[in-house]
Order: sequence, then C-alpha cells, then structure tokens
Amino acid sequence: MTKAELVDNVAADSKITKAEAAKVVNTVFDSISNALKNGERVILVGFGTFVVSERKAKKGRNPKTGEATDIPAGKVPKFRAGKALKDAVSS
Repeated sequence: MTKAELVDNVAADSKITKAEAAKVVNTVFDSISNALKNGERVILVGFGTFVVSERKAKKGRNPKTGEATDIPAGKVPKFRAGKALKDAVSS
C-alpha cells in the first residue's frame, strides 16, 4: 500500500475529503517522526512500538573495489509489531 492509497482509505472510511485525510496522515507521520527525533518511544497499543536504536561504528568493505571503509555510528528507527498486528497478519 502506498501513502496515496492510505490517504484514499482514510478518506473513504472517515467520510472526509482526500485533502483532509492527507493532512491527517501527514500529521500522524510527522508526530511519530518528531517523537523519535526527541528520543521518545511511540507506543501504539495493539499495533506496535517505534523506537530509536543506537548503531555502533564498524568496518565495512566497498563491494565494488574491495577497499575497507569506516561506517560511522548512528541512530536508526526500529519498529516492533504488537500482538494484535502479529495475530492479524498470521491469520
């Protein structure tokens, strides 16, 4: 499903315009992004949890040249599915 399809579904299910649905979807995504930027967890009971994880610096290799390279440490977003989502997908 693409973002446009998600907006269409929200508009149809909520009986609102696509423009209003797009604003709602964008606001939800922005809220999740801002919370993660601030180091917060986003817990959506039954759906899942978004967290920020620290990734350590490591050595890598350029697959084209075979040359060793340093990969810097960084933060990455992660998602852990909730029980209700896991159950919905598996049935």
